[in-house]
Formats: sequence, C-alpha cells, structure tokens
Amino acid sequence: MSLNVWLAQAHIPIPPKQPSEIGRRLVKTAVPNFKLVDQNGKPFQMAATRGKVVLATFIFTTCPDVCPLLSAKLAAIQRALDEKKIKDYWLLSITTDPERDTAASLKEYAGRFKADPKRWAFLTGSRAELTKVWKAFGVNVTKTEAGQIFHSALTTLIDRQGLRRVDYYGDKWLDPEVLKDFQWLGAQK
Repeated sequence: MSLNVWLAQAHIPIPPKQPSEIGRRLVKTAVPNFKLVDQNGKPFQMAATRGKVVLATFIFTTCPDVCPLLSAKLAAIQRALDEKKIKDYWLLSITTDPERDTAASLKEYAGRFKADPKRWAFLTGSRAELTKVWKAFGVNVTKTEAGQIFHSALTTLIDRQGLRRVDYYGDKWLDPEVLKDFQWLGAQK
C-alpha cells in the first residue's frame, strides 16, 4: 500500500446517521468507568471526571496526519476555556497504539501541545484494557502486520453525569461549535 493511500485510509470518519448533521451528532450514551494510565504513569479512572464536562478523542503519537490536528484542536479548546476562566472540564486523548504509546511517549507528545496535566490526560493501558474502551465508544482500531494503525476518527463530548452527548466525526469540526456545546453542557447541572 502506498503512503498516500495509507494516509487517506488511516482515519476513517464514522458517518453520522442523520445527513443534516454532517460531522456532528447528538447522542445520549453512558460512558463506562474505565481505568487506564495517564501520561505521568498514574492511574486514571473515568469516574473521577464526574461533575465535569469532558471532551475525549482517540489518537496515536506517531500519526502523520489527523491525530496531531485533533490534538491541536484540543489545545485551542484548552486555551479558550482557560481564557474564559472555566475550570470544570477534562480533555482526554486516548491512544489507539498502546504498544508504542507509553506514558513517557504520551508525556512528550502532551508537551508539544502545552497540555495542562490538571485538565488534559493522555491515556494508555494494555491492548485488552483499551479494546474495551474503544468498543464502548464505537471506535474501530486495526493494526496491520507492518505496524500501521487505522482507527475511527471520533471526538465526543461527555456531560457531568458521564453521558456522551455530542459526537464529532473526522477532523472537520470547528472549535467554536465545540465550545458552544461545552457552554450548553456546562450550563446543565
């Protein structure tokens, strides 16, 4: 497979079911209390985010295209929320390549995006642990024999009660629309 073909296929956007909401879909799905490890090697439990609005996405640190773009979008959202003095949120970047994305490599990657470790966790774990998380979010991950990673490009907004409320597909979503959704969910107690 040529590099260009691989790059075109590496991130498969999940098509929304409603054509009127291209790239964005309202949902109401419970997120299970998974346990992974953050970029500092410390345990992270999803239950610890209850009471906060959470934006989660799926990435891998050696990705040549969409993952750095998604991480840059989360960095812009972090800056915007901080400028507005909003503190009750979490950003989560969940790896799709646990063999290469150790806590140390995730910490280095987080540094590139000036991630605030008090509000932005880069999560890894065993393939078995992560497979359960991917399945819970409906994210498909495939690793080829050559070590290439293909995964669904999903970013999702989770409310204070731990329910997925808005799914964003691919990388075409815009920061202002996500911030508007943050505001909507942040107003709900």
